[in-house]
This record gives sequence, C-alpha cells and structure tokens, in this order.
Amino acid sequence: MKKAQTATLTLENIVGGGQTIGTLTDGRKAFVWGGLPGEQVTIRVTKKKSKFVEGVITEVHHASSERITPVDPDSYLSTSPWQIMNFSAEQQYKAQLIAEAFELHHVTLPTTPTVYTDEQQLAYRNKVEYSWYSDTDPDSETDTLDLAFFRRGSKGKITVDGTSLARPEINTLALEIRDLLRTKPVTARNLKTLLIRCSRSGKCIWQLYLKDHLEDVITAEEAANLSAQGGEIIYSNPKSPASVITERLAAFGDTVLTDEILGVPFRYVAEGFFQVNLPVYEQALTDMAAWIRTASVESNNALSTVDMYSGVGTIGLTIGREHVTLVEINEHAVQEMQRNIHALGREHNAKAILAASEQALDYIHPNNLIIVDPPRAGLHADVVDRLLEQLPPRIVYLSCNPVTQARDVALLSEKYHIVHHQGYNLFPRTPHIENLVVLDKMPH
Repeated sequence: MKKAQTATLTLENIVGGGQTIGTLTDGRKAFVWGGLPGEQVTIRVTKKKSKFVEGVITEVHHASSERITPVDPDSYLSTSPWQIMNFSAEQQYKAQLIAEAFELHHVTLPTTPTVYTDEQQLAYRNKVEYSWYSDTDPDSETDTLDLAFFRRGSKGKITVDGTSLARPEINTLALEIRDLLRTKPVTARNLKTLLIRCSRSGKCIWQLYLKDHLEDVITAEEAANLSAQGGEIIYSNPKSPASVITERLAAFGDTVLTDEILGVPFRYVAEGFFQVNLPVYEQALTDMAAWIRTASVESNNALSTVDMYSGVGTIGLTIGREHVTLVEINEHAVQEMQRNIHALGREHNAKAILAASEQALDYIHPNNLIIVDPPRAGLHADVVDRLLEQLPPRIVYLSCNPVTQARDVALLSEKYHIVHHQGYNLFPRTPHIENLVVLDKMPH
C-alpha cells in the first residue's frame, strides 16, 4: 500500500467551501477539513495538485479556543464538519463568508451581514440518506451489514448508527430497517441507499434502493411492523452512482407525507423536493413575504408573482401574490406542484410551468414581481439579461450559495440596488449558508 503523505502547518482562515486554508512549506495552499483558524495541525493529504493540496486533520498540536468536541466524533466529517466549533463561532464565520462573497464581486452591502438561527443545532434534518457497508465477520465468517456514510476525502465508508443532525424518528427507523435486513440473505453489495423522510408530526416514510432485483427483501407484514407510515422497495440502476428510481418493486402503507408551511399544506414523497429544516425556512419566507407585500410599480399596484426555480412551489404558493406563475425544470417536482395547486383549489390563479428558467423568459416583464431561488450555480446568464432588459420593480433572491448570488447581484447592480439582505442558518454544524437579497429597480 502507498504510504499516505502528511504535512504539518498552521491554519489561517475559513474559505467559502467550509475548509480552513493554510500554506505548506513549499508555498502551496492546503485546504483542510477538521481544522480551525490559528491551529497548528498535522494533515493527511487526500488530493495533490500543482498549486494546492486538500487534506484532513489527523492531529491538532495547538487548538483554537473555538474548538469543541464533536457530537458525532467518528462521522462528523462526513455529515457536518463544523461540529468542531462552538455555535457562536459558526454564526460568525457564516456571516463573514457572506460578506467576503460580496466583497469578492465588489458589491457593497448596505449593512453588516447577520445570520438568523432558531438555535436548534441538532436533530433538525427531516431527510437523511444512508449508504450501506458489509465486511466479513472473522468469527462467524458471515457478512456484516451496517448503515454507513462516505468518508470525506476518500472513497471509503464509515459505519454509523445514525446522525445527530437527524430527527430521532429517522435514526430509530433506520436501525429497525438495518436490523431487519440483517436477518435476510443480503449484503451491501445488493443495496444502494436507504432514504428516510419525516414530517413535523413525526411520521416517517422510507425508500430502500437496491442494486439487484431481490424478492421479498421486506415483506408487507414486516413493513407494517416498522415505525413508519409507509415505504417502498426500489430497483436503482447500479451503473448510476445516484439513487435514481429505475423500477418501483413494492410499496407499503401510505408513502406520501403532509406538512404545513406558513399554514399552507403541502404533500410530498420521499424522493421529492422539500426543505429539510422547516422552522428556519419559514422565517426566511416570512421575511420575504414582507418585501412581496410592499412591492409596487409606477401606476400599477396589481403585480403578479413569478417564482423561478420553484421546486414544488413552497415559496410561490405560500407568499406569492394572488396570481402566481411557478417555473421549474424538474418534471417530478412539477407533478408534485400541480397536485399541491389542485389540493389548494388554486387552478384559477396559480400556474405551473415545466421549463428551465432560461426557457421561460417571457414570464419576466415589468409588471411582475420576480422571486428566484436557483441551485448553487446561480442564475442563468439569460435570466440576468432578461431581468436587466425588462426591469421588473423588485427581485427577491434567495440563494444557497452567496458566491454565485454575489456574482449575479454584481451584474444586476447596473440597474438595481440592494434594499435588504439576511443570512439564514438552515444547516447548522455544516458550512452551508442560505442568503436573501432583495433588489429594487433604481429610480430613473
């Protein structure tokens, strides 16, 4: 086996992806998981390039005063690498990263960024996807079966009994399914993942993704004894690394969950689009709603709403104005959105459009209020161009990546200025940041 390369260095500051950066003796930058600014550490190098390396902490020689003991000491790097810092430091770093993202694109924010939190650091996720791991038990010479997560920085896996980020009902159900499968002639080689979702009321649904067509891997009677309202067995093409649905092999019980967002009911399935931290998401929606209510345009106060990148419609259908158009590229999300529109009796004033946002530019015009919540890549260039051409009075921009959001805002600043911004900690103990920017058209 090739010996792992190590290096000792002092870490300097946290960067956008969530790693901490330092400099090796040869001048290359090192992007490190598991470390904090100011710490002297030894790392195991996981990736080498001509100008930088990536690595994982193996030893801390001088610890930061912000360092704490992770709740999940074995698996935190896989799921939530910021478990190593106290929560006030996490809040501070997230606000700092928002500020740096906008500075990078020469955008001046009107106030110093802050990050909202409801203070719940753990047990907030309502969705978890587990992998599987098998090995040969030397005592019995039979294969073991464990839940697992992928190790950060390698192709290996780490076995787990759950994650502290998940609602406890999810971890409980995962262990029930693991223990049931341990009684069957299956190993991790037959399995792909286990996906579990949980509603606010604690009801769970599950999907077991298989690499092989297996008969009766879980029977109807066994499924009924699980602490879930329903579940599915799914064959997933083993050539795809992702858990795609190739064929539904069996379904048990009720496989649809219902939750309310700001009092509006939504139905969703295990594989569907839905937020994983509803209380903080509701706060973001409440803040956005205030800016949607007060939007106006010269000589026309009857604005309709266009919700681009709309998912299943959780923004447009909760806080959009009376008439709302929802644009989404994912076919399954649009199907769920149409079901939600029907269930709400809003067929007359809510329209779902199956299209990429850059192919639905005709819906952007001066009499529409625009909401955008794009993926990490940010807005498509054609969407930015159309906004600058049509000049809707207000753009409400929620983003999961402040760097691409700042890039887009820099482009829009030709005709728009920032009237409000606010960060949200939707994913505590991880580097992920949600950020809201409200842009108003500049007066002539």
